[in-house]
Amino acid sequence: MTMAVERWTAQSRAGVGGAALVLGALALAPMLIGPGIVDRLTALFIYVILAAMWNALAGYCGLVSIGQQLFFGLGAYATIRIAFAGVDPFLAMILGAVAVGVLAWPVSLFMLRLKGGEFSIGMWVLASIGQLCVKLDPMIQGETGSSLISLNAYGADLRRNLIYWGALAAMTCLLAALFALLRSREGLAIQAIRDNEEAATSLGVRPERTKRRLFVLAAFGIALAGALWLAQAVSFQPKSYFSVQWTAYMIFMVLVGGIGRFEGAILGAVLFFAVETFFAATGVWYLIGLGATAIVFSLYFPRGLWGAVAARTGVQLLPLGYRATNTET
Repeated sequence: MTMAVERWTAQSRAGVGGAALVLGALALAPMLIGPGIVDRLTALFIYVILAAMWNALAGYCGLVSIGQQLFFGLGAYATIRIAFAGVDPFLAMILGAVAVGVLAWPVSLFMLRLKGGEFSIGMWVLASIGQLCVKLDPMIQGETGSSLISLNAYGADLRRNLIYWGALAAMTCLLAALFALLRSREGLAIQAIRDNEEAATSLGVRPERTKRRLFVLAAFGIALAGALWLAQAVSFQPKSYFSVQWTAYMIFMVLVGGIGRFEGAILGAVLFFAVETFFAATGVWYLIGLGATAIVFSLYFPRGLWGAVAARTGVQLLPLGYRATNTET
């Protein structure tokens, strides 16, 4: 009996093929389903982006942030500001996310010097400062807010479908980019830093540079999610977009789905979406239920649902690393 090292398996090939079929079906969905379902699926795509980006930081790089609402709010704000200058609103979403990604680079120069809880609290403080600065903009008018009124140039149905396809394309591209990054040599360095930064440094890994790249990618992705949410909601109020609840949702999705698991973030977003769809109308009990569920999973399922499934069955639909298997001679 010999050992073979493999990355792709029949299960993972089938998983990727199935994902491609699902994405193809989703691209055609607006022509077959009602406007209400289109809006809900758009929200699901945004949730997947948020979960994947937070999982990229915390699950693969060990950067646990409770201030990612900073980038969500800035993405929406930058979109309104750029659209106000006469730019097409859909182009403004992309440019706004790029602007936030560029801003995240100098932010990372000092934030990544913080470790553990200091980084977490520092990001939350930075998000609060960002909200205060945005409120000072005369166009925003404090908590009165503003609107992406240039979207009115598009008809209601066309606007809804364009936002849907934009969210689907953003989710697909960001997941593909993250998947490619984590499967590269840089991805191995990222996970080595998470496991033991000092050991990774001794092997030639440059932790700050590596973490900075992931930090900027996550900022760009979350900013794009904020811009897409703004396009769907139209109105912008700093208190809503810079609310810590957005990061709380990200943490919930990743904890339930499986932190440090690529598939886990997607599964967590789908589960959160399902719970929100069926139980959001219960008001405060819905929020209590989310908190209780997060606590239960932290205590009894620390690896999340997908982590538990993978540990029991060995299934890897989107493998990032290699594994050794026994083969008969």
